[in-house]
Amino acid sequence: MIRRRFPWLSYLLVITGAVLTVVPFLDMVMTSFKGPDEAGTLPYRFLPKAFDLSNYRAAIHQLDLPVLFRNSVVATGMITGSVLLTSSLAGYALAKLRFPGRDFVFRLVLSTMMFPPFLFFIPHFLILVHWPLAGGNDVLGRGGAGLTVSIVALAMPFLVSSFGIFLTRQFMISIPDEVLEAARIDGAGEFAVWWRIVVPQTRPVLVTLALLTFVDAWNEYIWALLISTANPDVMTLPVGIQFLQDYVDPTRTLPIVMAGLVLSILPVLVLFLLLQKHYIRGVMLSGLK
Repeated sequence: MIRRRFPWLSYLLVITGAVLTVVPFLDMVMTSFKGPDEAGTLPYRFLPKAFDLSNYRAAIHQLDLPVLFRNSVVATGMITGSVLLTSSLAGYALAKLRFPGRDFVFRLVLSTMMFPPFLFFIPHFLILVHWPLAGGNDVLGRGGAGLTVSIVALAMPFLVSSFGIFLTRQFMISIPDEVLEAARIDGAGEFAVWWRIVVPQTRPVLVTLALLTFVDAWNEYIWALLISTANPDVMTLPVGIQFLQDYVDPTRTLPIVMAGLVLSILPVLVLFLLLQKHYIRGVMLSGLK
């Protein structure tokens, strides 16, 4: 009723939300170009006096950007690929296959969503430390650092996503069983049914899941910091940017940190722009299902 009588109110709320979302991002970009005497001073200036790239050069030099970027890409790629594979396979099994205990398994998956991920970080770390025959460990997992010194450790706790399984399962329920039965009658196995029929039809939701997983994995900080303490060579971009505050001149910290943040979000921004069409479609379809 209010929307019909005051249509301008809806536009005002949307515009206000857009401004509140975009302005902090623009402020971060503008601050990354400011000189050491401009950031954090009063009166506040939104635009820099001159657009100087020295903060970006300093961030790249201090961060050793190629190494941190490589570590972030490898860890994020492993996590995203594994989540897509395990979520689509498990979602298909829980949605379309009949086996004893299926509903119990699904409820068990849902129950894991109630616990915050960092609650399991210490058990995960201890498991990786005592991983047999890795990092100097013997067959009983003693004597070395295990997998904590490997870049694989960055991805291990996030290779399976209960939210991803739930999302894909809910989407796959809407696929007609008759289509799958016809494929089975024609001689297709379950793997062929999943790969040739189910996966193409769930592409929008898989793209949505991929983007959400990529953003979460790319921005992961607490676990990456924990692994970086065991092996600084596997440090990722979020951890490296945080360390800038410890090694950069305090009078220049904020602009250089902002420059590092801009560099770190560029891959996420590019990926979102490339997948925006599929992402919006996946969100809409997920809501309709």
